[in-house]
Amino acid sequence: MIAKPRYGNVVATDLPFEAAVARAKELLKAEGFGVLCEIDVSRTLKEKIGADFRPYVILGACNPTLAHEALCAESQLGLLLPCNVVVQQEASGVIVSAIDARVLLDVVGRPELSATAADVNARLSRVLEQIAA
Repeated sequence: MIAKPRYGNVVATDLPFEAAVARAKELLKAEGFGVLCEIDVSRTLKEKIGADFRPYVILGACNPTLAHEALCAESQLGLLLPCNVVVQQEASGVIVSAIDARVLLDVVGRPELSATAADVNARLSRVLEQIAA
């Protein structure tokens, strides 16, 4: 059983690590997200501090329409963007997780962002459901 953090959702996938990263990108694109940044945490830690770390990639995903709506409602919201999706190799296999936009946007305290958060969560949930299938 995968531990679910309070601030995100997590699924396991049977895909190998690299295939899971590629599939996550495809699924995000199908849901209207672009991947603005890709952080290879294991490579970065090796280069910067010489530490060995399991395969771990952070995909910074953004849906331009939803980001525009949210930024118009809250000008400083860029501090909380983009929406992160993580693909990582654990001893038990590959897991994929996505931020819970509702929890993220609750920090702002603007009820008018709840519909945007619900839309983001619905899209990210579909990504996770499909990668777990």
